[in-house]
Amino acid sequence: MLVIVLENAPPRLRGRLAVWLLEVRAGVYVGNYSRRVREQIWSQVEDGIEDGNAVLMWRSSAEAGFEFLTLGKNRRLPCDFDGVQLVNFHPEARPDDL
Repeated sequence: MLVIVLENAPPRLRGRLAVWLLEVRAGVYVGNYSRRVREQIWSQVEDGIEDGNAVLMWRSSAEAGFEFLTLGKNRRLPCDFDGVQLVNFHPEARPDDL
């Protein structure tokens, strides 16, 4: 099983993903493909995301039972903690920090 979530993605990319995956909510795509097909689909996301952001999650034998990749600007970034993939939050930029 794999899940892709898009934010601020161009319609062209959303349409391309809809060919391979089922869009269960706006910007949320699910499917069940091999590693090779998953990597090809993610390559399409990398090529077409523009200013948006995306996350890809898939079932694996990792400690948590899944793995994920992120793409684009987002406050949440993956980090490795002793082999376990966690999420690190970057603080929001305040207007007086700019």
